Amino acid sequence: MKIISGILLIGFALSLTACSEVLPRQRGNLALPQMALTPDALEFSLRQHTAFSKEAASGGYGGGGGGCGCN
Repeated sequence: MKIISGILLIGFALSLTACSEVLPRQRGNLALPQMALTPDALEFSLRQHTAFSKEAASGGYGGGGGGCGCN
């Protein structure tokens, strides 16, 4: 019984050390460019513009215009 409670106590202590609060000013240091959903914002906007022009409709991204590409 002592061994099981000792193992549980050690496991609990280790799980507490893994959690830490990240301050807003520290988040920029932790964010890597490889983790971004769209690594290249210019390429993403170009692809969205092409999709809007081809589809002749505006999607959920707030773009307007028709199929002629004359937004």
